[in-house]
Amino acid sequence: MAKVVMNHGSGGEVMQEFLAKHITSHFPKMKAEVPLDSFDDSAVIDDVVFTTDGHTVKPLFFPGGDIGSISVAGTVNDISVMGATPLALSCSLILEAGLDIDIVDKVLESMGRTAEGCGVPIATGDTKVVEAGAVDQMVMCTSAIGKRSKYMDSNLEVAEQYRKVDSRWATDSNVKPGDAIIVSGYVGDHGIALLSFREGYGFDSEVKSDVAPLNGLIETGLKTGGIVAMKDPTRGGLANTLNEWCSKSKIGMEIEYADIPLRDGVVNACDMLGIDPLSIGNEGKVVIGCVPDMAEEIVKELRKHPLGRDAAIIGHATESDIPRVILRTEIGGKRILEPPAGDPVPRIC
Repeated sequence: MAKVVMNHGSGGEVMQEFLAKHITSHFPKMKAEVPLDSFDDSAVIDDVVFTTDGHTVKPLFFPGGDIGSISVAGTVNDISVMGATPLALSCSLILEAGLDIDIVDKVLESMGRTAEGCGVPIATGDTKVVEAGAVDQMVMCTSAIGKRSKYMDSNLEVAEQYRKVDSRWATDSNVKPGDAIIVSGYVGDHGIALLSFREGYGFDSEVKSDVAPLNGLIETGLKTGGIVAMKDPTRGGLANTLNEWCSKSKIGMEIEYADIPLRDGVVNACDMLGIDPLSIGNEGKVVIGCVPDMAEEIVKELRKHPLGRDAAIIGHATESDIPRVILRTEIGGKRILEPPAGDPVPRIC
């Protein structure tokens, strides 16, 4: 009999197949502008944007963040990348009996501080306690609702000046050949910081997690205009995001490796561990697809925001019979950037 394995929850191709075959296939179909089986970061039902997320970070505290801050940031970001403004969060806690209450206080204090900082209140919740050993200290589940950003229509009007846009939302299937691909900053920080701290490698002295709510940064981009797709590259990293866009939009991509913001500490750690930094999860970055005519202006505006100072154009979408990502290496060669089977760093979000 087949068993559930770690890669079934790691964000790559194995997880996508598992979800389609064993999870969503059992649910009734419903009419929605962005439905469950589109596998976008949020659903859209009657212009209400809705998402939910589960968090099982190990350890609970890591350089740059903790399970409380990542729960708020990850859920806020899933709403925001659709082109929506997050309105409120829910918080469901599952606690292991025997957990120090000081740890609970520390996590929830961080969660409240992060929610207050991004302007998204925690409006409702639930708490359960289970027997020791039933969970590993703490599992946190967060949901959020949002409404269409007041800048989304004007943003798409700018894009429509250059090409037809099929979706009213910033969905994965909305990228067209010629569109520019932007990343808001350094990638790979979260996964390497957490892995290093957990395993004691010492890389965390150089690299901190990038955990951050991105609703303010994304609003800056939408004000500028021309954005057609957005995604936060969490499990499976940048490689997974780009390959999802290629598959759902039926396009190819050409990406310049030298233009991808990567810290030396992340690259060195990945070289030592045999990990591709482009497949490592992030928790405070957004990947943007936009009409090429607006790419430079979007990057210029993103760089004015504290969370977008290292934003960069990293490539463009292409016509292709095969939906795949071509990575141009630093020495001028080309290779296919494969979608990861799963996140090489487990239990990071």
